Amino acid sequence: MSAEDLEKYETEMELKLYREYRDVVGLFTYVIETERRFYLTNDYEMQIHSVQGEVFFEITMADAWVWDMYRPARFVKQVRVLTFKDVNVEELNRSELDLPENSGFRGGGS
Repeated sequence: MSAEDLEKYETEMELKLYREYRDVVGLFTYVIETERRFYLTNDYEMQIHSVQGEVFFEITMADAWVWDMYRPARFVKQVRVLTFKDVNVEELNRSELDLPENSGFRGGGS
């Protein structure tokens, strides 16, 4: 496999992942971003721990979707993340995900 073939494969995988994200993002309430992964979930709990002066975060999520193009299945039942790095949690704004009704967009190839 040439470097060009590998690059083409990775580009196709990223596009496929983006399309899947676009299809599922409306199903979720929260975006959780860690150093290594990006998650969509409706239910999470975060605890902050301090052990001997070291602070770390423990995040648990139920029924989540993981942004990772190398995973064969991106929907996961339970996720537990431990990290010493920053964690970003955002609540999705539903109005940003929906097209306005008077946008002029018509589905179905009209």
